[in-house]
Amino acid sequence: MQKNQDRAILITGCSSGIGLAAARRLHQRGYRVFASVRQKKDITRLENDGIRCLQLDLDDSESIKQALKQLLEESGGTLYALFSNGAYGQPGAVEDLSRNTLRKQFETNLFGTHELTCRVVKIMRQQGYGRIVQNSSILGFSSLPFRGAYNASKHALEGLTDTLRMELKGSGIQVSLIEPGPIKSQFRKNSFAAFQKNIVTENSHFKSYYQAVARRLANQQSDGLFTQPEEAVIAKLLHALESKRAKPRYYVTTPTYLFGYLKRLLSTRMMDRIMLAVSKSENR
Repeated sequence: MQKNQDRAILITGCSSGIGLAAARRLHQRGYRVFASVRQKKDITRLENDGIRCLQLDLDDSESIKQALKQLLEESGGTLYALFSNGAYGQPGAVEDLSRNTLRKQFETNLFGTHELTCRVVKIMRQQGYGRIVQNSSILGFSSLPFRGAYNASKHALEGLTDTLRMELKGSGIQVSLIEPGPIKSQFRKNSFAAFQKNIVTENSHFKSYYQAVARRLANQQSDGLFTQPEEAVIAKLLHALESKRAKPRYYVTTPTYLFGYLKRLLSTRMMDRIMLAVSKSENR
Protein backbone atom coordinates (compact mmCIF):
# COMPACT_ATOMS: atom_id res chain seq x y z
CA MET A 1 0.00 0.00 0.00
CA GLN A 2 1.21 3.50 -0.82
CA LYS A 3 2.32 5.71 2.03
CA ASN A 4 0.72 9.15 2.18
CA GLN A 5 3.90 10.88 0.98
CA ASP A 6 3.67 8.83 -2.21
CA ARG A 7 0.04 9.77 -2.76
CA ALA A 8 -0.51 12.74 -5.05
CA ILE A 9 -3.92 14.35 -4.71
CA LEU A 10 -5.46 17.14 -6.77
CA ILE A 11 -7.96 19.37 -4.98
CA THR A 12 -10.01 21.99 -6.81
CA GLY A 13 -11.44 25.17 -5.33
CA CYS A 14 -8.72 25.79 -2.75
CA SER A 15 -8.85 29.58 -2.47
CA SER A 16 -11.02 29.35 0.65
CA GLY A 17 -13.40 27.19 2.66
CA ILE A 18 -13.48 23.42 2.32
CA GLY A 19 -10.84 23.25 -0.41
CA LEU A 20 -8.33 25.33 1.53
CA ALA A 21 -8.96 23.37 4.73
CA ALA A 22 -8.62 20.06 2.87
CA ALA A 23 -5.35 21.11 1.25
CA ARG A 24 -3.84 22.12 4.58
CA ARG A 25 -5.06 19.04 6.45
CA LEU A 26 -3.90 16.56 3.80
CA HIS A 27 -0.56 18.34 3.51
CA GLN A 28 -0.13 17.95 7.27
CA ARG A 29 -1.06 14.31 6.94
CA GLY A 30 1.75 13.75 4.48
CA TYR A 31 -0.05 13.68 1.13
CA ARG A 32 1.58 15.27 -1.87
CA VAL A 33 -1.06 17.92 -2.31
CA PHE A 34 -1.65 19.81 -5.54
CA ALA A 35 -4.10 22.54 -4.60
CA SER A 36 -5.76 24.35 -7.49
CA VAL A 37 -7.22 27.84 -7.59
CA ARG A 38 -8.87 29.81 -10.37
CA GLN A 39 -7.02 33.09 -9.84
CA LYS A 40 -3.27 33.62 -9.69
CA LYS A 41 -3.59 35.97 -6.72
CA ASP A 42 -4.55 33.05 -4.47
CA ILE A 43 -1.45 30.98 -5.25
CA THR A 44 1.01 32.76 -2.94
CA ARG A 45 -1.03 32.18 0.23
CA LEU A 46 -1.06 28.41 -0.28
CA GLU A 47 2.57 28.19 -1.31
CA ASN A 48 3.52 30.09 1.85
CA ASP A 49 2.10 27.08 3.69
CA GLY A 50 4.41 24.80 1.70
CA ILE A 51 1.57 23.50 -0.48
CA ARG A 52 2.07 23.15 -4.22
CA CYS A 53 -0.54 25.30 -5.92
CA LEU A 54 -1.71 25.22 -9.53
CA GLN A 55 -3.90 27.62 -11.46
CA LEU A 56 -6.91 25.73 -12.80
CA ASP A 57 -10.07 27.34 -14.14
CA LEU A 58 -12.87 24.79 -14.48
CA ASP A 59 -14.50 27.01 -17.12
CA ASP A 60 -11.45 26.69 -19.39
CA SER A 61 -10.50 23.38 -21.06
CA GLU A 62 -6.97 24.54 -21.81
CA SER A 63 -6.46 25.53 -18.17
CA ILE A 64 -7.59 22.05 -17.06
CA LYS A 65 -5.25 20.40 -19.57
CA GLN A 66 -2.23 22.49 -18.59
CA ALA A 67 -2.76 22.07 -14.84
CA LEU A 68 -2.93 18.28 -15.18
CA LYS A 69 0.14 18.26 -17.43
CA GLN A 70 2.11 20.22 -14.81
CA LEU A 71 0.90 17.92 -12.03
CA LEU A 72 1.92 14.74 -13.86
CA GLU A 73 5.35 16.14 -14.66
CA GLU A 74 5.93 16.76 -10.97
CA SER A 75 4.28 13.58 -9.65
CA GLY A 76 6.06 11.17 -11.96
CA GLY A 77 2.92 10.54 -14.00
CA THR A 78 0.69 9.23 -11.21
CA LEU A 79 -2.28 10.61 -9.33
CA TYR A 80 -3.72 8.82 -6.33
CA ALA A 81 -6.83 10.94 -5.85
CA LEU A 82 -8.99 13.80 -7.09
CA PHE A 83 -11.15 15.81 -4.71
CA SER A 84 -13.49 17.92 -6.86
CA ASN A 85 -14.54 20.77 -4.64
CA GLY A 86 -14.59 23.79 -6.96
CA ALA A 87 -18.13 25.17 -7.28
CA TYR A 88 -20.35 28.15 -6.49
CA GLY A 89 -24.04 28.74 -5.84
CA GLN A 90 -26.22 30.87 -8.11
CA PRO A 91 -29.34 32.07 -6.25
CA GLY A 92 -32.49 33.13 -8.07
CA ALA A 93 -35.95 31.92 -9.02
CA VAL A 94 -35.99 29.57 -12.00
CA GLU A 95 -38.02 32.05 -14.05
CA ASP A 96 -35.37 34.73 -13.45
CA LEU A 97 -32.41 32.60 -14.59
CA SER A 98 -31.24 33.53 -18.05
CA ARG A 99 -29.89 30.82 -20.29
CA ASN A 100 -26.42 32.33 -19.97
CA THR A 101 -26.59 32.44 -16.16
CA LEU A 102 -27.64 28.79 -16.02
CA ARG A 103 -24.90 27.88 -18.48
CA LYS A 104 -22.27 29.60 -16.29
CA GLN A 105 -23.43 27.59 -13.27
CA PHE A 106 -23.12 24.35 -15.20
CA GLU A 107 -19.76 25.26 -16.75
CA THR A 108 -18.16 25.40 -13.32
CA ASN A 109 -20.20 22.96 -11.24
CA LEU A 110 -20.69 20.26 -13.87
CA PHE A 111 -18.97 20.58 -17.25
CA GLY A 112 -15.56 21.60 -15.94
CA THR A 113 -15.70 19.03 -13.16
CA HIS A 114 -16.79 16.39 -15.68
CA GLU A 115 -13.95 17.19 -18.09
CA LEU A 116 -11.37 17.11 -15.30
CA THR A 117 -12.78 13.83 -13.97
CA CYS A 118 -12.64 12.18 -17.40
CA ARG A 119 -9.00 13.18 -17.84
CA VAL A 120 -8.20 11.85 -14.38
CA VAL A 121 -9.99 8.56 -15.08
CA LYS A 122 -7.64 7.91 -18.00
CA ILE A 123 -4.63 8.39 -15.73
CA MET A 124 -6.06 6.13 -13.04
CA ARG A 125 -7.10 3.40 -15.47
CA GLN A 126 -3.55 3.27 -16.77
CA GLN A 127 -2.05 2.95 -13.27
CA GLY A 128 -4.81 0.60 -12.08
CA TYR A 129 -5.92 2.46 -8.95
CA GLY A 130 -7.26 5.75 -7.65
CA ARG A 131 -9.90 7.60 -5.66
CA ILE A 132 -12.33 10.16 -7.05
CA VAL A 133 -14.30 12.17 -4.50
CA GLN A 134 -16.92 14.65 -5.68
CA ASN A 135 -18.06 17.30 -3.23
CA SER A 136 -21.77 17.57 -3.87
CA SER A 137 -24.39 18.97 -1.49
CA ILE A 138 -27.57 18.24 0.41
CA LEU A 139 -29.09 19.95 -2.64
CA GLY A 140 -27.73 17.17 -4.81
CA PHE A 141 -30.64 14.97 -3.74
CA SER A 142 -33.20 17.48 -2.45
CA SER A 143 -34.14 20.94 -3.69
CA LEU A 144 -34.75 24.30 -2.08
CA PRO A 145 -36.67 27.06 -3.87
CA PHE A 146 -34.67 29.95 -5.34
CA ARG A 147 -31.64 27.73 -5.78
CA GLY A 148 -32.69 26.12 -9.05
CA ALA A 149 -29.38 26.58 -10.87
CA TYR A 150 -27.36 25.12 -8.01
CA ASN A 151 -29.91 22.35 -7.35
CA ALA A 152 -29.80 21.33 -11.00
CA SER A 153 -26.01 21.36 -11.24
CA LYS A 154 -25.58 19.19 -8.16
CA HIS A 155 -28.37 16.78 -9.13
CA ALA A 156 -26.62 16.38 -12.49
CA LEU A 157 -23.23 15.89 -10.84
CA GLU A 158 -24.67 13.12 -8.68
CA GLY A 159 -26.24 11.42 -11.71
CA LEU A 160 -22.92 11.40 -13.55
CA THR A 161 -21.01 10.27 -10.47
CA ASP A 162 -23.39 7.40 -9.69
CA THR A 163 -23.07 6.24 -13.30
CA LEU A 164 -19.28 6.57 -13.29
CA ARG A 165 -19.04 4.55 -10.08
CA MET A 166 -20.84 1.63 -11.74
CA GLU A 167 -18.83 1.91 -14.94
CA LEU A 168 -15.55 1.83 -13.01
CA LYS A 169 -16.39 -1.32 -11.06
CA GLY A 170 -13.42 -3.67 -11.14
CA SER A 171 -11.01 -0.97 -12.35
CA GLY A 172 -9.37 -0.31 -8.99
CA ILE A 173 -10.80 3.21 -8.99
CA GLN A 174 -13.21 4.04 -6.16
CA VAL A 175 -15.74 6.86 -6.54
CA SER A 176 -17.50 8.70 -3.73
CA LEU A 177 -19.87 11.61 -3.19
CA ILE A 178 -19.76 13.89 -0.16
CA GLU A 179 -23.07 15.64 0.55
CA PRO A 180 -22.64 18.49 3.05
CA GLY A 181 -25.36 20.65 4.46
CA PRO A 182 -24.44 24.09 5.83
CA ILE A 183 -20.67 24.49 6.27
CA LYS A 184 -18.83 27.59 7.49
CA SER A 185 -17.11 28.98 4.38
CA GLN A 186 -17.10 31.79 1.82
CA PHE A 187 -20.01 30.13 0.00
CA ARG A 188 -22.57 32.73 1.09
CA LYS A 189 -20.29 35.59 0.07
CA ASN A 190 -19.71 34.10 -3.38
CA SER A 191 -23.43 33.38 -3.80
CA PHE A 192 -24.26 36.99 -2.99
CA ALA A 193 -21.83 38.19 -5.65
CA ALA A 194 -23.42 35.85 -8.22
CA PHE A 195 -26.88 37.03 -7.18
CA GLN A 196 -25.96 40.70 -7.61
CA LYS A 197 -24.28 40.09 -10.95
CA ASN A 198 -26.78 37.80 -12.67
CA ILE A 199 -30.28 38.29 -11.28
CA VAL A 200 -32.41 41.23 -12.42
CA THR A 201 -34.71 41.87 -9.48
CA GLU A 202 -36.48 45.09 -10.46
CA ASN A 203 -39.29 43.59 -12.55
CA SER A 204 -39.32 40.16 -10.95
CA HIS A 205 -42.44 38.65 -9.42
CA PHE A 206 -40.19 37.88 -6.43
CA LYS A 207 -38.80 41.40 -5.96
CA SER A 208 -39.81 41.66 -2.29
CA TYR A 209 -38.47 38.19 -1.58
CA TYR A 210 -35.15 39.09 -3.20
CA GLN A 211 -34.78 42.01 -0.82
CA ALA A 212 -34.86 39.54 2.07
CA VAL A 213 -32.46 37.22 0.22
CA ALA A 214 -30.02 40.11 -0.27
CA ARG A 215 -30.12 40.93 3.45
CA ARG A 216 -29.43 37.31 4.36
CA LEU A 217 -26.61 36.78 1.87
CA ALA A 218 -25.01 40.10 2.81
CA ASN A 219 -24.85 39.01 6.46
CA GLN A 220 -21.59 37.07 6.39
CA GLN A 221 -21.68 36.44 10.16
CA SER A 222 -25.07 34.72 10.14
CA ASP A 223 -24.32 31.02 10.59
CA GLY A 224 -27.30 28.76 11.19
CA LEU A 225 -27.86 26.44 14.11
CA PHE A 226 -26.67 23.38 12.17
CA THR A 227 -23.67 24.98 10.45
CA GLN A 228 -20.50 22.96 10.96
CA PRO A 229 -16.83 23.80 10.35
CA GLU A 230 -14.94 22.59 7.28
CA GLU A 231 -13.39 19.83 9.39
CA ALA A 232 -16.72 17.95 9.29
CA VAL A 233 -16.24 17.50 5.54
CA ILE A 234 -12.53 16.69 5.88
CA ALA A 235 -13.31 13.81 8.24
CA LYS A 236 -15.48 12.17 5.56
CA LEU A 237 -12.91 12.96 2.87
CA LEU A 238 -10.23 11.12 4.84
CA HIS A 239 -12.42 8.03 5.05
CA ALA A 240 -13.07 8.17 1.30
CA LEU A 241 -9.32 8.40 0.66
CA GLU A 242 -7.98 5.95 3.24
CA SER A 243 -10.62 3.32 3.87
CA LYS A 244 -10.03 0.03 2.09
CA ARG A 245 -13.60 0.28 0.82
CA ALA A 246 -14.79 3.86 0.39
CA LYS A 247 -18.50 4.56 0.75
CA PRO A 248 -20.48 5.67 -2.30
CA ARG A 249 -22.00 8.51 -0.25
CA TYR A 250 -21.05 10.50 2.82
CA TYR A 251 -23.63 12.67 4.58
CA VAL A 252 -22.34 15.72 6.47
CA THR A 253 -24.39 17.81 8.96
CA THR A 254 -27.70 17.06 10.67
CA PRO A 255 -29.91 18.52 7.88
CA THR A 256 -28.39 16.13 5.33
CA TYR A 257 -29.17 13.10 7.46
CA LEU A 258 -32.66 14.45 8.23
CA PHE A 259 -33.60 15.32 4.65
CA GLY A 260 -32.15 12.07 3.36
CA TYR A 261 -34.40 10.18 5.77
CA LEU A 262 -37.50 12.31 5.09
CA LYS A 263 -37.08 12.05 1.32
CA ARG A 264 -37.34 8.27 1.59
CA LEU A 265 -40.28 8.46 3.98
CA LEU A 266 -42.52 11.28 2.79
CA SER A 267 -44.48 12.04 -0.35
CA THR A 268 -43.20 14.64 -2.81
CA ARG A 269 -45.91 17.11 -1.80
CA MET A 270 -45.04 16.77 1.86
CA MET A 271 -41.33 17.30 1.11
CA ASP A 272 -42.26 20.41 -0.90
CA ARG A 273 -44.04 21.82 2.15
CA ILE A 274 -41.02 21.21 4.35
CA MET A 275 -38.52 22.72 1.89
CA LEU A 276 -40.75 25.77 1.36
CA ALA A 277 -40.94 26.23 5.12
CA VAL A 278 -37.16 25.95 5.41
CA SER A 279 -36.68 28.54 2.68
CA LYS A 280 -39.17 30.91 4.29
CA SER A 281 -37.51 30.62 7.71
CA GLU A 282 -34.08 31.47 6.27
CA ASN A 283 -35.12 35.00 5.35
CA ARG A 284 -37.03 36.05 8.47
